[in-house]
Order: sequence, then structure tokens, then C-alpha cells
Amino acid sequence: MPHASSSSNMGKSPNDPRYPNGWHMNDRMPHHDSFQQLWETKWKDPCSKGIYPFMFGSIEDFQPIAEHIIAKGLKEPYDWDEYASCFFGTAEQLGQKAAIAQQEGDTDKARDYYLRASAVYRIARFPIPRSPLQNLAWQKGKHMFYQGASLMEYPIHQVLIPHTHALPSSSSSEEQHEGSSIPVNLLIPPAASPASPCPLVLIMTGLDGYRTELAVWQRGWLDKGVGTLVVEIPGTGDSPALASDPEGADRQWSSVLDWVSLHEPRVDTHKIVVWGFSTGGYYALRAAHTHHNRILGCVSLGGGCHHMFDKEGWLDKVDGLEYPFDLTGALAWKFGYRDVDGECGAESVGASASAGNVETFKREAQSKFSLLLDGTLAKADMDGRCSRMLLVNGEWDRIFPIEDLTLALKFGARPKEARIVSESWHMGEPESFVVILRWIHELLGLDGDWMHQLRLLAGKAK
Repeated sequence: MPHASSSSNMGKSPNDPRYPNGWHMNDRMPHHDSFQQLWETKWKDPCSKGIYPFMFGSIEDFQPIAEHIIAKGLKEPYDWDEYASCFFGTAEQLGQKAAIAQQEGDTDKARDYYLRASAVYRIARFPIPRSPLQNLAWQKGKHMFYQGASLMEYPIHQVLIPHTHALPSSSSSEEQHEGSSIPVNLLIPPAASPASPCPLVLIMTGLDGYRTELAVWQRGWLDKGVGTLVVEIPGTGDSPALASDPEGADRQWSSVLDWVSLHEPRVDTHKIVVWGFSTGGYYALRAAHTHHNRILGCVSLGGGCHHMFDKEGWLDKVDGLEYPFDLTGALAWKFGYRDVDGECGAESVGASASAGNVETFKREAQSKFSLLLDGTLAKADMDGRCSRMLLVNGEWDRIFPIEDLTLALKFGARPKEARIVSESWHMGEPESFVVILRWIHELLGLDGDWMHQLRLLAGKAK
């Protein structure tokens, strides 16, 4: 993730002894003052480069939208329907241009317009579809993405994996319901076959980056002869897992891995590597323990495990820091602390996370989701149950504390590998990508040309 620029003295003044690598936790970063500051200090540069969170996007689409929002004077706390409404006109125009180009037989132009429309809808629903109009943007954005992705040189299509490990409906209350299918992006190299199966990189998405945008990684892996499966984590996108249940993720991964093993003979099930991005890194670290016998290796990029849920030392302080919007509100929503018709606890798309729910999340999250307190990390000490593991993050991460990386290293009969990117923000991009790609290349015996994959990230999706 690109972030606001840092100065040389940042990272030198911790104000909480529990977080010696933390710094200035009582600061307020300028992008929280107004959308104008968000655009000018944090978003305009990555938008011009077509990188997170503007994958497939174009600055010429977003600059007029930004100017309109700035003129309206929008700032925190946002009315999310009002915010989302500012993007629809541009997105609809791009979709219309795409349809015309497709009718005229100009596939490349149609593809690019569809994907540009999907990017505009993405920022409309960003970071999470917690209002009715943001939910509509998510639905429309998916449609635009798959229209465009179907026109790529190697089309990306949605696959619905049966959620065979879902909680039985007979034993589930309305609040404990899990969906019946897991939508994923699956892309397999043309040369793969049952006689010559390919490795698979299973990408676990993050808090706000869903399968429609992390698809940017799929073509690069295909060029290396590696398949990709992009799947959303519980509480985000279209994941059917029960977000409020820590074991909901375990059930989802079991369903995905079972399906790959039983129904995708072109994949070598002995060469499955998991890569979790940001909040997905938390789930990758958990999966390295719960599914250690089915995974060759796991990468946790920017993920936490325990301190990320610390109320007083972390969650009470992060809303004015690195994340572009209200981090605790987004996390509360993602972990199932939502309102529906004024009632707490239900998990439906488009529901809000009230202030009361956010405070409840802060109080309960660590005891409920910590991989230290639930014994997940200790399992690797008792019986060695952990796959090969790489943990990577930026030294100055103020979304999830770097102390979670060092904590995870203290457990396990099998040593974990790690890299802290010096004087870098959440996830340590772009240097972290080089570290991770090199690690996966070595693990799978690939050609080592990871720069080819990085060059594809901000390019047109062919």
C-alpha cells in the first residue's frame, strides 16, 4: 500500500513501552482532516500510478471526482451514501463506453473501460460496503470487473466453490448462518494438466482489497507457470464464513482446499502456497497452523496476531493514524460487529457498525481473536504443527503493530522466517514484494525473475 511520505526522524519516539517499535501513537495524520487532504497527501500519487487501492484505475477518471468531493467539503465522519454517490456518474459513463466498444468489436478498449469502471465503483464502496449505496457499488463493481476480466488475454472468471464445511443450517440460528458457496477467482496456466499439474498461490485478500482488485497478481503468476486462487477473508467481499466466529475461517479454508484437491486435477496439491495481504496475513498465519499438512508455505504480509486487538495500547489510538478512514469501524464491521434494524451482532452486507458496536469490538476482540490467547501459536511448540512461514511488514506500520511479527517468531519447533522493512509503513511496499516473490520463487523452484511480476502490477490488464 502506498502511504504518505515519511520524514527521517519518524520511528524514533515511542510513547508506549509495550510497543518499542511503535511511534507517535497520539498523532493525527493530515488525511483524516478532510477528503482534500486524503486526496492530496495520500491518494493522488498512487492513483496516478494505478496502484493500491486504484488497481485498473485512471487518474483522468478520479481527478474530477476528487475535485467534486473537495468542493462539497466532505470530511470525517463521512455520510457513506453521500460519499459513494459522488462516484456513480463516472462509473456508469465508463461502463457505457465499454459496452459500445465491445459492440464495435474493440475488445482492448472495452476491457480497459470495464476495468476502469470497476476501479471507480471500488473507491465508492471503499473501504467496506457498509451503507446501501456502497453495497450497490460493490455489486456493480463486481459486474464491471468480470466483464472486463473476461476480455483479458487469459480471462479471469468467477468460480463458486461449495462451502461443504459450513455450519449445518439445522444447528445455525439466523445470526449463525453461513453461506453455501465461496466465490473465488481461479486462473490456471494453459500448459497445466493432470499429467503436469502446476503449483498454486492461494491469495487471501485484506480488510478492503477484495478479489476484484487483487486479481492484478494473477497474470504474473500465470506467466511463471503458477495457478492462482484469490479468495476473500471472513467478513469481507462475498465470503460466506461467519465473521464473528474465529473458526469460521478454518471451515472456509477446508472447503477451498478440499475442492482444489477433488475437482482441480491441474493443481499440484503438494505445492500450495498461501499469501495473505494485511488482515489476510492474520488468516494466513492462522492457516499455517490449522492447515499445516495441506500447505507448503504461508506468507503473512502486514498481518497481526495479538497486539492488533489490544484495546488501550492500539485500537483506542489508531483511527487518526495510517489507515485512510476509521480503522476500528472497518475492523468492527469486518469481524461481525454490525447493526441491522438497530440490533447488534447480525452480519449482513450494507449494515453499519455503530459506535456501540465499535466499542464492544475493542473490548472483546483480543480475547476472542488473538492467536496467542487461543493457543494457536503454542500448537507449533507442542507438536510442530506449522507450515513453513514467512512474515513481512514495515517497521513503522500503524495499522497492525510490528510487535505482532516479533511475537509470532517466538513460537514453533520449526523456525519461521521474517523480514522487517526498515523505515516503512504498513506491509512495507514495494520492497516487501521483492522479498516475498523471491521467497516463493525459491520455495517452488521458479526462474527467479520476480521483477517481471512487479512490472505487470501497474500496467494494463492484457
